[in-house]
This record gives sequence, structure tokens and C-alpha cells, in this order.
Amino acid sequence: MSSSAEGLGARPSRESERFDGEVRSMFDRIAGVYDLMNGAMTAGLHHAWRAKAVDRAEVGPGDSVLDVCCGTGDLAFELAERVGPSGSVIGSDFSERMLDVAREKAASRSPGVRFEWADALALPYDDASFDAVTVGFGVRNLADLGAGVAEMRRVVKPGRRVVILEITTPTRPPLSSFFSLWFDRLVPLIGTLAGDRDAYSYLPDSVRRFPPPHDLAALMSDRGLDDIRYTVLAGGIIAIHSGRRA
Repeated sequence: MSSSAEGLGARPSRESERFDGEVRSMFDRIAGVYDLMNGAMTAGLHHAWRAKAVDRAEVGPGDSVLDVCCGTGDLAFELAERVGPSGSVIGSDFSERMLDVAREKAASRSPGVRFEWADALALPYDDASFDAVTVGFGVRNLADLGAGVAEMRRVVKPGRRVVILEITTPTRPPLSSFFSLWFDRLVPLIGTLAGDRDAYSYLPDSVRRFPPPHDLAALMSDRGLDDIRYTVLAGGIIAIHSGRRA
């Protein structure tokens, strides 16, 4: 499928291009330890959170789904189970190393899932191509969050849903205090043990910059989605948002 003119967007600024390049390089470096680190940092709970996000996508057998910023593919594989062999799932990402890992996993888990390189701010798909569009733990890495949400809205079919699963910052003690200790001190330490402290120092910084759940809901509405719903899980650490293209 080719891009429509609507999806081409404005030319990225030099600052945006530099940010994208730095983030892409970081994910290329950590691709080999990404799954291991996710398991360690979430005590394995990230699989259950992804399953809940897929519930919110409201997909079934025969549907077509795009998973943006797919990383190593776990959310795409969960989607593939829901749409079955008659459906289709594409996972897109801008890190070739992450896509390589996803393709290796797909060989044994979900051979029918396609993994493709794509820029989330200029998706190479026609308008209204998919029955759902999802993103798991990826939108906080976009240089322009609003543009990314607008692109996801563009490629989903009218009446169908965009789903965003993301880390958020808890505001109530004692979890807020524990979260700060865990993310600001222990996660970078784990990153050091994994051989890339910079990458896992970036993680808490990116979470702090990300809008709180009500602000993300407002942004989704501003970008053309309605029936916005969000659920906060794990004591305020995880948020799942969904919105429908009118």
C-alpha cells in the first residue's frame, strides 16, 4: 500500500530528525536484550498489559491490524491470535535491529505476521486501511506525539479504534515514591548491567516528559478521535487509551 498525500505531513525539522536518529540508534543497540529487560523491569506483567490493550482494540477473526512502534513484536503476536489465519497483522518500526528480532520470533510464533520498516510520523499506508491500530510502549519515543496520533487515526477505518498502551507516572504515595526510586536509580543500574546505561537512563526521562492520562486523552480528541476511554493499571504506572475514528 502506498502513502496518500494526506499522510506525507510536513518535512521534519532538523531537531526532530536528530531526535529520531538518536532514539533509533539507542533501540538498535538494545534490541538483543530488550525482551529480557522488559521482563526484569515489569516482573513479566507486560504480557498481561498487552493482552488488555488488545481487548480494547476490539478485533476479531478476519480483521486487519497495524501495530506501530512494534519493537520485538509481542503486541503484534497477541493481535495475531485474535484475528486468526483469516486476518492480517503488520508490525512497523523504525529500528531495523528490533525488526530483525521480531522476525526471528515470528518464525516460530506467528509466521503470518509481517514486520516492516516505517516512520510512525509518516506511515506508508493508505487512509482507512486497518480495522485497528495499536502501539505499545512506543508513542513516548515520537518526536511529535500529536503527529503520530494523527497518522494512526488516518490509517484506521471509520468506526474502528486506535489503542495506546504506555507507561505513565503515578502521583499518589507510596507508589509514586517507589516509582521514582525504581525508575531514576534502579532501572539505570540494570541498564549498566545490560551494557547500556544511557539507554535505560533515557527511559525514566521519556516517561517524565510524557503527558498524564487526561492530557493524552485530550490530545487524541484534538487529533480526530472520539469515544475516548482510558484505564490506569498497576497502581498508576500503566495507562491504556483507546479512541474511535468517527
